[in-house]
Parts: sequence; structure tokens; C-alpha cells
Amino acid sequence: MEASLDVLRTIRLTGGIFLDAEFTAPWCVAAQVAPEDCHPFTPLPKGIIAYHYVSVGRLLLRVGEGEPMVVPAGHLVVLPRNDPHVLGSDLDCPPVSAEGLMQATVESGIARIAHGGSGEATRIWCGFLLSDTTTDPLVGMLPSVMMLDVTQGVAGPWIESSFRLAASEFATGEVRSPVLLSRLAELLFIEAVQYYFAGLPPEQRNWLGGLRNPFVSRALALLHDRPSRHWTTEALAREVGLSRSAFAERFTELVGAPPMRYLAGLRMQVAARRLRESRASIALIAEEVGYESEVSFTKAFKRAFGTPPATWRREQEAAMGNTDAARVASGATKAE
Repeated sequence: MEASLDVLRTIRLTGGIFLDAEFTAPWCVAAQVAPEDCHPFTPLPKGIIAYHYVSVGRLLLRVGEGEPMVVPAGHLVVLPRNDPHVLGSDLDCPPVSAEGLMQATVESGIARIAHGGSGEATRIWCGFLLSDTTTDPLVGMLPSVMMLDVTQGVAGPWIESSFRLAASEFATGEVRSPVLLSRLAELLFIEAVQYYFAGLPPEQRNWLGGLRNPFVSRALALLHDRPSRHWTTEALAREVGLSRSAFAERFTELVGAPPMRYLAGLRMQVAARRLRESRASIALIAEEVGYESEVSFTKAFKRAFGTPPATWRREQEAAMGNTDAARVASGATKAE
């Protein structure tokens, strides 16, 4: 994981916690961190990374058209690109804008929400990280949402104690440790990214080494930003300012695969994510990842995953349903 740490160190991050929210079931809110939420920390935010930490209870989260995920107490969800999302005790309820529920911001910059019915309570702390750019290649390669159990790992005790300090300061309406909260936000993001990378198969981590090279990093950013474009090795080399041979050699050495083979694998990973997180048609996903026909996409996907995309999607939905049911059952057992 040294390569990912090196890249993370190059991203200048600032941030903190901006919202302390307590909800009671039933509740459902639509949320997205807005630039004005970051105003106490910076006047001109560029890239925004959002996160929610569940300190009490549990919630359901859906990003875009993706499938809902269960987030229990002690878990953190990170949205690297600050995508619009809905969270609540029941996502079938009409969502209310979180912005409209925020109470007046206190001097510390922490806003508050108290909303819902008379059922189970859920408390979350919402925060953000700001980067100097909206096009960082690492952020562009991350999934739309990552979940982390902050009680696990070597940083768990530090994170928990920091949140306890934040909770005590929230209770008095005075946050005296903005630097600590900013550092906590950065550490949470790094922990989430490291955890995500650790769970990837080795062949999907090869590009981390390439991020340390400015030419290869630029090429990776282009591929991840526009995987549907009809790229060639020559076109990529021209974009980054190298000869074809020098670029191909450097890319292959650092990433572990030639540019076009890497692109083929990337397209399959993007397609798999879209199949898992959305209800978009197979034909539309094929077009989004650069295939001119659904037939050619289906053949490529079957070579990569061993099954056609429609079958793979059904299998993923069944597995997701079983996992969610197990999590809900586990939460109910603990509550009893």
C-alpha cells in the first residue's frame, strides 16, 4: 500500500465536521455537501469529498440510482466525489432536503438537525474534505461510496476517542478543536481508501504505482475520466507529451499491463460497477464503456467475468439481498 500512501500525501486536504444530526424513524433526507457548508473552513472549495459517521442507530444509504446499503453504528461512509444521495430509516418515504432542515449554524461552524417521527433514533456526524482540484486521478478511480468500520484497524481507538471529544464539545455548543476535527476528517478518508485498496484483487491494484509518475498518472486520469473514448496508445502518448514507445514502456513497467489491455480491464470494472449500482440497460452501459454494440460488450464481459452481464447482475442482486438481510437481522439481534 506504499504507492497509495504516496499518492494520498500529494493531495492537499482540509476539512472538518459541519453537521450534527439526530433523526428518529421514520425519516428520509436527500443530501449533498454544498459549498456554503464548507464556508467556515474555506471560501472557495474545489473538490469536495463528503462523509457521514453513524454514532447511534443505523441508516440506509443510496447513492444515485444505486442499491441501498445498510450503515450501522460505528461505521463511516465516504463519498469521494460528493455525489447526491439519499439516507434514512426507510428510503421509500419521500425524501426531504437536508439543507432545509438545518438549524442556525453555531459559532463553531457546526449546524444541527433534529428531524423525524417517534421511532428508533439515529445520530450522524457529517463532514467533508476539500482538495485543491476536482480532477485528482486517485479520487476519480474510487467508487462512488466506501464504507469503513472505524472501530477496526490501528487507527480505530484514536478515531473513536476523537469522536467522543467532538461529541462532548457538540453537547456544550462549543467546538474548541477545529484542527483536531480537520485532522480526523483527513485520517478517516485515508483509512477508508486504504481499506478499499486492501480489498481489491492484486491485478486491480497495479495502477497505484503508476500514480507516482506524472506522465502515467495523467494517462490514468484520462482513461478513468473517459473510458468510452476510442483511445489508442498513440493518442494517450500525445496527450501526456511522450513518444509512443517511451510512453508504452513507462506505462507497462509501472502499471503492469500495456495501456490498451489496462483500458479493457478498466472498462469491465466500470461496467460491473454500473451493473451493480444502477438499473441502466445493458445497451446503455455498453455504450458508456466504449463498446459499439451490446453483442461485443456481452462477449467481452463474459470473457472477463465468466457469465453474461444480465446473469451477473441478477447474481449480484441476489447476493446483495442476502447480505442486507443478514445485516438487518444482526442489528435486530444486537438491539434485543
